[in-house]
Amino acid sequence: MNAALSQLQAEIQQSSPFPSVQEEAVLSILRTADLIRTAIANLLAPAAITMQQYNVLRILRGAGSAGLPTLAIGDRMIESAPGITRLLDRMEAKGWVSRERCKLDRRVVYARISGEGLRLLAGLDEPLRASTVLSLTGVEESALGQMIQLLASVRQSIHPGAAAPTCEGVIGEASPTKSNQTSSSRRKHS
Repeated sequence: MNAALSQLQAEIQQSSPFPSVQEEAVLSILRTADLIRTAIANLLAPAAITMQQYNVLRILRGAGSAGLPTLAIGDRMIESAPGITRLLDRMEAKGWVSRERCKLDRRVVYARISGEGLRLLAGLDEPLRASTVLSLTGVEESALGQMIQLLASVRQSIHPGAAAPTCEGVIGEASPTKSNQTSSSRRKHS
């Protein structure tokens, strides 16, 4: 038995070695993501906004005055949100977003960030920027670049469609749905 514990083993108080380096790597990613998520959630809590709501506001701010169809918002989120309509309902009730049905296709609903949503983001931008810098102060910039590439490789191996093209153009055109991408990925790997 290896006398020296890895840092992760020590953090989670696990005395036995991990069954594989892959398992330790996955658990290390999950542990790190949880710590970062908790730090961000703690910064957002005084503003009474969740991480998913914050993510939606950032997406809508980036979309500009044109806004985005609700399904496109869900596709762009960092953490998947199965109830995007309910999430937008709560945000609209708080005055952070507005929604409008497309005149050409009544099935499509566009969401836009409101002035109140923009003001909320403006007040959160700097504290969150500082938090992300602080959370990675122990990592050299060259190592950050490598980490970004490694994590992109992990995401690509888990979800080969992660870099799928976006839907552009005529209303009603759509990129394959996630379920279609998943089933076609299954066929390729079967």
